[in-house]
Amino acid sequence: MRLTPRNPFFSILRSTFSSASIRPISTAAPEPSKPLNPSPPIPQANPYAKPDPYPRIRTKTPLEREFETWIHKLKPGFTPPDVREALTAQSDPDLALDIFRWTAQQRGYKHDHLNYLCMIEISVTRKRYRVAETLIEEVLAGACPPSLALYNSMIKFCCDRKYLFKRAFDIYKKMLKFDDVSLRPSLETYTMLLISLLRKFDKAPVCYVYMHSVRSLAKQMKASGVIPDTLVLNLILKAYSKCLEVDEAIRIFREMGLYGCEPNAYTYSYLVKGLCEKVRVNQGLEFFKEMRRKNLVPKAGTYVILICSLAMERRFDDAIQIVFDMLGNTMFPDFLTYKCLLEELCRDGRGDDASELLERLRKKDHRMNEKIYCALLNVLHDLN
Repeated sequence: MRLTPRNPFFSILRSTFSSASIRPISTAAPEPSKPLNPSPPIPQANPYAKPDPYPRIRTKTPLEREFETWIHKLKPGFTPPDVREALTAQSDPDLALDIFRWTAQQRGYKHDHLNYLCMIEISVTRKRYRVAETLIEEVLAGACPPSLALYNSMIKFCCDRKYLFKRAFDIYKKMLKFDDVSLRPSLETYTMLLISLLRKFDKAPVCYVYMHSVRSLAKQMKASGVIPDTLVLNLILKAYSKCLEVDEAIRIFREMGLYGCEPNAYTYSYLVKGLCEKVRVNQGLEFFKEMRRKNLVPKAGTYVILICSLAMERRFDDAIQIVFDMLGNTMFPDFLTYKCLLEELCRDGRGDDASELLERLRKKDHRMNEKIYCALLNVLHDLN
């Protein structure tokens, strides 16, 4: 037997893969990995459980039963007037809305503008304001044909809520773009928008901001051929007076005859107050006298501002005459009005006349109690 020389390569392999380094291969199946959050076992149905001979059936609520009753009343092929009759018959606004939504989903049917108007009025009357807002957005998106009554109702709803003030003007601008003239803003539209704007005129700085909108509405109203009434002209005149643009207010006053409108007590009151605040007291007094010649009685605020303005201009005879005219119309000046008149009399060196006037006022004004009288008396003593 011939021996072959030992190959060093095989000796290296033998030392590397020795019997100690080789692990036997296990034939057993590997253990399944456990989930981190094991889910609870699903309960299996008991195959031996007996069926319930009296299964529980959910009873319908009265609202559901009433809804189904009205759905059955609406015969196939119902029309918008049929739906409108069903809506107006509901005392529950939520049920009316369910009927409104269910009918809108039926094939071949679409709500008209009267149905949307009816549903909006129901929502507003029953204080479902969010529902009304949603319906208005649907109308603006084209859910039904437009109509003047529907859009005016939407503007009224938005004008009555401060947070929807701008939305009201968005609706108005959309009305201006309608090709059909009958759908464009009417006198009612302009009245609601002007009233909403005048609510912003409580503070002097704010009124100048919104005065531009009043001017714009007045121009668009005239350009569209809408004839204003006394209320609308009074609103425009009041806006000018609040902003102390009294010349523009007088111009509106002069134009009232052109539209067949007669000035009323509000017209004169706005003019008198604006002229007195503009320190044009003589002109304000003339308008006051014209108003009284027509047997029109101003508001208490108009009396007060005119009395104080005349007193500060040392026109005491006119001021005292207006005070007694005010008392004759069952309106009573407040403490500050009396104080202003009596103080100016004392400063003019007519302390005795002021004391005599106070006694006359005490007899005429039954609402002047002892506290007010003593306070006015102290004013006279301090000044004299």
